[in-house]
Amino acid sequence: MREYYNAEQVRAAEAPLLAKLPEGILMRRAAYGLAGVVAAELRSRTGSIAYRTVTVIVGSGDNGGDGLWAGAFLRRRGVEVRAVLVDSERAHTAGLAALTRAGGRIVTEVGEPDLVIDAVVGISGHGPLRPVAAALFDRVQAPIVSADLPSGVDPDTGSVDGPAVTAAVTVAFGALKPVHVLAPDRCGRVELVDIGLTPVAPQCTAFTDVEVGRLWPVPGPADDKYSQGVVGVVAGSGRYPGAGVLCTGAAVTATSGLVRYAGPGSAPVLARYPEVVATAGVETAGRVQAWVVGPGMGTDARAGRILASVLSSDVPVVVDADGLTLLAKSPELVRGRTAPTLLTPHAGEFARFAPLGVDRIASTRSLAAKLGVTVLLKGRSTVIAGDGGRVMVNDARGSWASTAGSGDVLSGTIGALLAGGVPTVDAAAAAARAHSMAAGIAAAGAPVGASALLDHLRDAVRVLRQTGLQANPT
Repeated sequence: MREYYNAEQVRAAEAPLLAKLPEGILMRRAAYGLAGVVAAELRSRTGSIAYRTVTVIVGSGDNGGDGLWAGAFLRRRGVEVRAVLVDSERAHTAGLAALTRAGGRIVTEVGEPDLVIDAVVGISGHGPLRPVAAALFDRVQAPIVSADLPSGVDPDTGSVDGPAVTAAVTVAFGALKPVHVLAPDRCGRVELVDIGLTPVAPQCTAFTDVEVGRLWPVPGPADDKYSQGVVGVVAGSGRYPGAGVLCTGAAVTATSGLVRYAGPGSAPVLARYPEVVATAGVETAGRVQAWVVGPGMGTDARAGRILASVLSSDVPVVVDADGLTLLAKSPELVRGRTAPTLLTPHAGEFARFAPLGVDRIASTRSLAAKLGVTVLLKGRSTVIAGDGGRVMVNDARGSWASTAGSGDVLSGTIGALLAGGVPTVDAAAAAARAHSMAAGIAAAGAPVGASALLDHLRDAVRVLRQTGLQANPT
């Protein structure tokens, strides 16, 4: 499990170490780790570190000290190091002395280095880059390695409201922060350096591929089609028949034992998935262990009655797309449900329930608590919050899944996992990981549609399962 800690939690974990360690030791631990990552990056990009040049753009706080000490360590390895001080009168005194003793130079221009270290703002900073720093980064042509987080990006929310750094690599000190999963396009590859912190109670977590592979339901020798999970799907209409095909197909592909389709779009569904049991409505569908309702079903009075009927059941329900539009007008339908309810809005759908602020974690957690449900907020970094406050995040590692119909595939996949007995937050996070992996496999570097994503969902599940088995052969 990857754990992410906000700035306040990290500072609380640093406090006892700062109290008992000699002054400057924690900074030098961080700087040594930063220097090691920079050296490795130089080798991978240029073949060596000798006679290579690094420019450190240095802020006035401890983050600047981290960069200066890292420059000193790199200089001792034979790297030519130059430092540009954003505010020379407030530069970290000990770090500056260490760099100059090691033979580093203080300059006024970035120049043309092989790499740049961004050491301007750390976890105590908020807001965009100041004009002087922004002007320096505007002139940078080399790849950037950020110390702890890209300067100008909020450490807790990943938000940007002005000039900010886009790093090729970010070196996290002591603990991963929310920014590292909420703003992956700004952070680039993230490397974690151990400096001895032991923070507790993370702000959010993320599954590894190994954990998703182990969690995915697998039929045992005593299983049959009913015990593996029966999913009911209410999706699609005469206007949007494809939504029924995509959502139902995902439930089939994600290893459900049996999928029941209830709605007017049975002809196209059965044409592609003849194993599905189709009926005209919810009342004749038979027993299910989870429902998925909403994609392409419409928003008229009849659709509203169907949604109410599904939500009156005693099994887990995933509400997506048109179902969310209807539910936003009648949120009382989910309040007080004893069975789990999962809402899967994108940003626009979320705003029908509550304002979506720059802090996506706080907003998602707040809506989940308000309605007594689990909320999956879609995006490049998908945020999942349970009504008990637990939060998980999935970085899609790309935006190939941002295509029409993709959400229908996701909701069907979640439904299959819920029917298989996977807890709600885990099911949402695991499905989001498989979904994004399927999009990446399908795309292979080129644009992709939801049908291709669905075609590769089985490949993604297979990869995840194999990853989990290889990590734990027993």
